[in-house]
Amino acid sequence: MSELSLTITPETAGDATAIERLHERTFGPGRYARSAYRIREGRGHLLELSFTARIGTLMIGSVRLTPVYIGPAPALLLGPLTVEPPFRSRGVGSVLIKKALVEAKAKGHKLVLLVGDEPYYSKSGFKRIPKGQVTMPGPVDPSRMLVVELAPGAFDGVAGMIRPDWDMA
Repeated sequence: MSELSLTITPETAGDATAIERLHERTFGPGRYARSAYRIREGRGHLLELSFTARIGTLMIGSVRLTPVYIGPAPALLLGPLTVEPPFRSRGVGSVLIKKALVEAKAKGHKLVLLVGDEPYYSKSGFKRIPKGQVTMPGPVDPSRMLVVELAPGAFDGVAGMIRPDWDMA
């Protein structure tokens, strides 16, 4: 896929239905039981830090960032990241992640975390959170909890439960 054919734009309120359908096709109904979904449930993700990928008018991918806290420290929770199956392994997800991280850093955010596969997300700078340093409500495999610092040392001394940023809800 040439980069010229892929357009990355900020998510708009009008994208919500198409993104929900994309999530349905990609993750199925079991997605609601996942701990990360539970944290995002009923909270507003940040439209200015959430992006869609399109080829022409066809939406083929989406990434969202939601404000959370890790203990007392503000952070962003990345996800869901989704790409239509026929367009996977073509760099669409990586482009979406890069755009979200660049914009988050430009807006002064310092930490982004997610629950995902380290081999995939490490390409975007994410590292495994040491076991026990950060917890989530509900079950989660600690080896899948990852973080990236958008400012050097931003994760130093950060520990605790991940919880929603109720001011942004």
